[in-house]
Amino acid sequence: MTHAQPAPHVAQGGFVVHTRGRGFSDVTGKVADAVATSHVQTGIAHVFTQHTSCSLLICENADPTVRTDLERWFARAVPDGDRMFEHDAEGPDDMPAHVRSILAGVSLTVPVHGGRPQLGTWQGIYLWEHRHDPHQRKVTVSVLGR
Repeated sequence: MTHAQPAPHVAQGGFVVHTRGRGFSDVTGKVADAVATSHVQTGIAHVFTQHTSCSLLICENADPTVRTDLERWFARAVPDGDRMFEHDAEGPDDMPAHVRSILAGVSLTVPVHGGRPQLGTWQGIYLWEHRHDPHQRKVTVSVLGR
């Protein structure tokens, strides 16, 4: 005799991040709040931003120079105002912001255990703004599990 498993629970919520311009915003707590609100104990959280000029990443959260070095590396790899870019409708950081977003990604999947995101000791979740001007960025968190 087999026992039917209950259907997985799905919850979806989100939040807005007000950036100050290019740089990192720690959203670990906001993602953890969305997971807690879902009441899922074991499963996955999918974190997604609905924009093409910012990214989401899991990064070192103990030493901020890791993020400073990452920004410095991206500035060298995808410089603002590079003449090879035709798309510059919103300024010299327009196309570089899109390239950075594609390279770093706009979504993450994080395991959930005990009703919390299972991050490593030195991991945090960040929204990385690639534009120089401040923006409001929407983030959706979808949680699936039991």
